[in-house]
Amino acid sequence: MNGLLEDGIGLMILGMGFVFLFLVVLIFATGYMSRLLNHLFPEVLVQKAPVTTTRSPAATGVDAQMTAVITAAVHQHRANKKS
Repeated sequence: MNGLLEDGIGLMILGMGFVFLFLVVLIFATGYMSRLLNHLFPEVLVQKAPVTTTRSPAATGVDAQMTAVITAAVHQHRANKKS
């Protein structure tokens, strides 16, 4: 009985060791692949257009009447959900 327990513990340690080794190799492999892909396909930086700070209400495309229509629609939708 004692020999079976020792064999079981030995197999458990051996199995856990292989799993640990596999996970370590997996970590290094994914890191290497990440560096390789970043080297082969670098990210292209997109330059943003300068933002103008002087905007009129008409330039935003939403006028006061449209804002009122949207507000009324949201209010009606919420009122219908409550009942």
